[in-house]
Amino acid sequence: MKYKYILFDLDGTISQSAEGIRYSLEKTLESLGVTGVDLSDYTKYIGPPLLDTLKNLCKLPDELCDEGYELYKNFYAEKGKLLNKPYDGIKEVLSELRSRGLKLAVCTSKLELTAEIVVEELGLADYFDAVAGSNRNSTRKDKKDLIPYAVERLGGSLDEAVMLGDTWYDAKGAMECGVDFIACSYGYGKDEDMAKYNPVAWVSSTREIADIV
Repeated sequence: MKYKYILFDLDGTISQSAEGIRYSLEKTLESLGVTGVDLSDYTKYIGPPLLDTLKNLCKLPDELCDEGYELYKNFYAEKGKLLNKPYDGIKEVLSELRSRGLKLAVCTSKLELTAEIVVEELGLADYFDAVAGSNRNSTRKDKKDLIPYAVERLGGSLDEAVMLGDTWYDAKGAMECGVDFIACSYGYGKDEDMAKYNPVAWVSSTREIADIV
């Protein structure tokens, strides 16, 4: 196809990370004495930026969000990240795409340093030319901001890029940037939510990515 720059969401696209994210959120809320937050639906908090989750899903008041952010970051660094594992077949797909001369980047709303550590822990760092994540001051946290940043890190242009992800959040960001979107239905998002943003293709397993891109 026409793509030279391939952007991958992290959670639910490259890594099976729900267990670690839920653990870290639960420990954060427990530390803050917050109860009654339903974390059974992964689609509500895998994809959006952490601060949005703390405010909108966990209903933390503004004065607790910064503390919650730091607590989550620590719990995730200590244990949450260790509960991650790569999806079956993703390493082989990344290797094949690299062998074609394509440029690959992780494009995630996770803090960039955290994302770099996770990719390293997954044993996938050598397959990516860049890991593009959010920053602490929230000027770069939404996919509409992260996608251009990731493409810039690759030295490319948006018209030759494609975004792969598993949630409406990824799909919406791609649409806002005028970038094609490939929906990964094996992840944590809901197909009906991604379908609203007209993906150019769907994959039901990692192995299908190499045939589509």
